[in-house]
Amino acid sequence: MKLYSEKKQTYFQNIRHDIISVIPEKSSNKILEIGAGGGDTLIELKRRKIASEVTGIELMQLKDSNQKNSNIDHFIFGDIETMEFNLQKNHFDIIIIGDVLEHLIDPWNTLKKIYPFLKDGGLLITSIPNIREILTLYSIVIKGDFKYQESGILDKTHLRFFCKKNMISLLKNCSLEPIEIYSGLDISKVSYKMKLANKLTLGLLKEFFTAQYIIVSKKGFA
Repeated sequence: MKLYSEKKQTYFQNIRHDIISVIPEKSSNKILEIGAGGGDTLIELKRRKIASEVTGIELMQLKDSNQKNSNIDHFIFGDIETMEFNLQKNHFDIIIIGDVLEHLIDPWNTLKKIYPFLKDGGLLITSIPNIREILTLYSIVIKGDFKYQESGILDKTHLRFFCKKNMISLLKNCSLEPIEIYSGLDISKVSYKMKLANKLTLGLLKEFFTAQYIIVSKKGFA
């Protein structure tokens, strides 16, 4: 908790436009966001009429944030690894867990805890940093420097590290079937040099140029 309390409040406050862009635009969506930060993404989902009901769960209570905004139907504070979820099962059309799993001691068990609250056929949308990204590998392999940072792939609050295949395995292990996988090259602003290098290598090095994946997974019917 201490490491999180030392972070600037801006670390928790932003609208996840990248995640919003992959959500089906259906006004009746009931959406749960785990790691909801200041609540900005939830409010944007309501504003854009992509959700009729939004619920947020967040570890940190933030001053001067939207956590108490009246457009958010429910906002819950707690550690998702240890808390009991007082939520209705088979209720949410979409669960967002953006840049959270890498912070957890046991992301596998946490996904299993979340699973019952997602409707059959519902979507779980995750974003997870890619340890295989080229600048990170260069720092570790060439420079011999596994230096933790305030944010990014080597954020000092990260406890778990994943490559793309490990992310897929994590989700499948929890009975979630990835149906769409987006890289930073697909939906984020990346440098022209990275885009050019990816094109020249016919996409073979795409995983090395990807700092983060957004994965849309579907819950099967029981």
